[in-house]
Amino acid sequence: MRTAIITDSNSGIFEQEGQRMGVFVIPLPVILGGSTYYEGKDITHDRFFRYLSEEKTVSTSQPSITDVLQTWDAVLESGYDEAVYIPMSSGLSGACQTAQALAQDYEGKITVVDNHRISVTLRHAVQDAVFLREQGCSAKEIQETLEKMAYDSIVYVGVGTLEYLKAGGRVTSAGAAIGAVLNIKPLLVIEGGRLDAYAKERGTKACQRRLIQAMQDQVQRLSEDGSALQIGVAGSFSDPAKTSEWEAMAKEAFPEYNVQYDPLTFSIACHVGPDAFGMGISKKITK
Repeated sequence: MRTAIITDSNSGIFEQEGQRMGVFVIPLPVILGGSTYYEGKDITHDRFFRYLSEEKTVSTSQPSITDVLQTWDAVLESGYDEAVYIPMSSGLSGACQTAQALAQDYEGKITVVDNHRISVTLRHAVQDAVFLREQGCSAKEIQETLEKMAYDSIVYVGVGTLEYLKAGGRVTSAGAAIGAVLNIKPLLVIEGGRLDAYAKERGTKACQRRLIQAMQDQVQRLSEDGSALQIGVAGSFSDPAKTSEWEAMAKEAFPEYNVQYDPLTFSIACHVGPDAFGMGISKKITK
């Protein structure tokens, strides 16, 4: 039985890489200045991050029902017997619930995974799905394994500006003003589809060091049972020098791991703004 793997661009996987992996990718829409673009398809991350740095209005949405159905149909018509679809976490988007409802009309040929992952940890889930497919697992078996391991991951995101959190109602105007004066940088945590405050630090460097310390604690926790781990790093910097500096800092902290850097995906960046930085960790399926 041929099993296809489908995800969305929140994973940080785009069409070209998806082809190399044997994964189909649905690009997520982003609205800039009233015009709609598609992540990884007709707008670069550099342009998007520059747009954010100019404090212009941006928004993202889940993929349209038409885009989802057309992708599913095209995949099945190309010779696959079934497909496993791995969208971003149901706790942070309605895309998963929408897909689950749509899949009911496909008579078991489409299996939707809700493993509460986002950004770099969603990439980890897709990579695990590819491994499981190589081991001969069916779409249903892949779903069951990924959902069983849903909470064996965590993401931390440091915020460069409070303006976007203020716009989203997570910080008051007064709090944002005081934070700007005191150079306060919040550190957020995303776990199991929930976004919460984790810590506050004075200055970007202090926040980055706190993030790395939190990640080191998670490495110890998640590897206690001997599990292999996957670590990813991301950022929404418009300055390439800042990108390189953060990537080097993160990789230096975890020399024993193959730490992969991806631009912070649009659906997160539009909420945390420019100059944000993050890392994610997940247990890796190896058998």
